[in-house]
Amino acid sequence: MRPVSIWQRSPWGLLLCLLCSSCLGSPSPSTAPEKRAGSQGLRFRLAGFPRKPFEGRVEIQRAGEWGTICDDDFTLQAAHVLCRELGFTEATGWTHSAKYGPGTGRIWLDNLSCSGTEQSVTECASRGWGNSDCTHDEDAGVICKDQRLPGFSDSNVIEVEQHLQVEEVRLRPAVGRGRRPLPVTEGLVEVRLPDGWSQVCDKGWSAHNSHVVCGMLGFPSEKRVNTAFYRLLAQRQQHSFGLHGVACVGTEAHLSLCSLEFYRANDTTRCPGGAPAVVSCVPGPLYAASSGQRKQQQSKPQGETRVRLKGGAHPGEGRVEVLKASTWGTICDRKWDLQAASVVCRELGFGSAREALSGARMGQDVSKRYECANFGEQGITVGCWDLYRHDIDCQWIDITDVKPGNYILQVVINPNFEVAESDFTNNAMKCNCKYDGHRIWVHNCHIGDAFSEEANRKFERYPGQTSNQVI
Repeated sequence: MRPVSIWQRSPWGLLLCLLCSSCLGSPSPSTAPEKRAGSQGLRFRLAGFPRKPFEGRVEIQRAGEWGTICDDDFTLQAAHVLCRELGFTEATGWTHSAKYGPGTGRIWLDNLSCSGTEQSVTECASRGWGNSDCTHDEDAGVICKDQRLPGFSDSNVIEVEQHLQVEEVRLRPAVGRGRRPLPVTEGLVEVRLPDGWSQVCDKGWSAHNSHVVCGMLGFPSEKRVNTAFYRLLAQRQQHSFGLHGVACVGTEAHLSLCSLEFYRANDTTRCPGGAPAVVSCVPGPLYAASSGQRKQQQSKPQGETRVRLKGGAHPGEGRVEVLKASTWGTICDRKWDLQAASVVCRELGFGSAREALSGARMGQDVSKRYECANFGEQGITVGCWDLYRHDIDCQWIDITDVKPGNYILQVVINPNFEVAESDFTNNAMKCNCKYDGHRIWVHNCHIGDAFSEEANRKFERYPGQTSNQVI
């Protein structure tokens, strides 16, 4: 059994902490205040979709040619170096398997190995420039901390017009300036471009386009809209068009996957004879805009649920399970992609899928075995229900000297963010527990918001706590 430290905090309640013991160390990246221009002769940028400005697929320009980095041997330390090349202070995570979409051109670096303290990616070890056995399905991405390096010159992070992509879409209500109900289900389609929000020309706009837009915004389907009213309204307003010629098939998970064209900066006539595209979406059962819509949807006959999500921490995510012959089973991840995942999401009342997970990342089809792997003196075998792989490092929590009473149980995994993950919000759990000297009851658990002020207030009010030690 590994040693556990105990410290006295106050005479009320008990707090038990379990920390991951197999985390790799991550050196603190330096944040040099001097003005930097990145690696000599190289340029860096973030690309792909969907993403925020401080995350994306890493692309490097070398000898005038843009390329990517393979995710083989990629670590958080390498992400630290690349984020600093991009002008951010450090990385908070990294992604693999082309999460932001596959790139094009050369794969400049493979088996990239950094300690995290390098001033340039050229100081890291690799197979050499352009020497790779990867495909673009293995492109690496980074998630940087949204904090810029002081004095960093943005000239190294370039945006070029021919690489414009639609990465964010919204519906803007055309009428009414008062308080509007949320979510917004009808309005003018606007896309975010480098110089701000712009409208989309409706010439050639189809129901397939509306279907894709609604899916991106989390709605399962679209409905007809009064275009005559909006065209009359458009004559009295000024508009800034940035996109035209949108032609979707209807199965795309993102608008940028559709055929479309951007207006050039020198285009003086935009959308002649047209108007801003307008879309009206139908909210799913969980996100009906009003109680009236909820009642209307609930009054419709509901068939037997044949698809469900299990093992997810939030609504709309989880392992896909299908009911057949009165038995629930899973789906193989071979050829599983955003398009297939979007079909499932819409069937469940959501919009298009944001990510298609593979490799049983939401847990494996398993039957209750009530066992964990036992690695000698560490690990649990009695009464343990294991949703994870057999090689998870289980730990005993020693309560030999704990007196019966009401306590707080807190479990924290990867507390210092030393291991890269796609989401750190579900790494902490806090529960109320009761111990009678023989058995323990755990209840009122919080995952994701375990350290929020609201959760802390609830646990402070928990009655009958007899001590407040932390193990």
